[in-house]
Amino acid sequence: MNGVIVVTGGAGFIGSNFVREWFAHVPDARVVVLDALTYAGHLESLEAVKNEPGFAFVQGDIADSACVNALIAQYQPVAIVNFAAESHVDRSIHGPGDFIRTNVNGTFTLLEAARAHWSALQGEARDNFRFLHVSTDEVYGSLEPGDAPFTETHPFQPNSPYSASKAASDHLVRAWFHTYGLPVLTTNCSNNYGPFHYPEKLIPLVILNALAGKPLPIYGDGSNIRDWLFVTDHCAAIRRVLAAGQLGETYNVGGWNEKTNLEVVHTICAQLDALHPREDGSAYAEQITFVTDRPGHDRRYAIDASKLHRELGWKPAETFETGVGKTVRWYLNNQDWVRAVTGGAFDAWLKNHYK
Repeated sequence: MNGVIVVTGGAGFIGSNFVREWFAHVPDARVVVLDALTYAGHLESLEAVKNEPGFAFVQGDIADSACVNALIAQYQPVAIVNFAAESHVDRSIHGPGDFIRTNVNGTFTLLEAARAHWSALQGEARDNFRFLHVSTDEVYGSLEPGDAPFTETHPFQPNSPYSASKAASDHLVRAWFHTYGLPVLTTNCSNNYGPFHYPEKLIPLVILNALAGKPLPIYGDGSNIRDWLFVTDHCAAIRRVLAAGQLGETYNVGGWNEKTNLEVVHTICAQLDALHPREDGSAYAEQITFVTDRPGHDRRYAIDASKLHRELGWKPAETFETGVGKTVRWYLNNQDWVRAVTGGAFDAWLKNHYK
């Protein structure tokens, strides 16, 4: 894709990985990152691309229409890829207002700015413009053990303030396509993991707590099941959808890796036992601690990504074991990044949440 793309939330986990991957795979890449730099957005995650001639960063909020409109007017993007979102279920339970503001109102603001920009384009520029909205499998609700995985036609049944806010944003994107003709695409992904993952989420939290000799907290009995997707596989899927996806369509992106939370933690512990053994010779699994389950905790998510494979030829390159191995090694080798994004408010939040 030639021209400037705007990546919202590009200093966050998935967004920053996407930006780095875009520069690695797209000749003469030009990317403008718009990010509010909340607790989960960090310029350190964009260090590898900050000196690229085609890179620019703007600090701003997707719910700020003046900021968004000015950015689009200045850079005239050929595409907008929307990663910007509040995304932590636990935080949505404690403070749902931020999730409604960013995920619902922010998406609305972006859609209106994109519509105004697209409406003013002509010819090939108008035909080629894309708005890609990155969403989650959590909008579909929860599955029982024997249920078939989520397809793109599964009804929305969100069970947390986070997933409800993302479901609302998905509906807005669909409506702007059917009502106004805005050329949109939506992807709904399963649980991502990999480098630069903010350590409030399960996999990085377990890695860092294990290394620090702290308890490894697992909700309930650890039997909740998620489908795990390595982040660079997700980035490849988004590039493919952006290049060849059918307008107005939704594409599920999954790793075909269903694991219980307990299986995930044991896999991480085994990797750490091999790569960075404890000084006392004990197994990291001895640090596992079961904590009170969170309210409304969905039992199982599973993504059927066959549409994306069938229509666009995408499939994940990583197994869960290879992806976790890469993730553990990355955290072992990037403790400077960890120190830059944690401490202070982060440590206080974890202490209060898992008390």
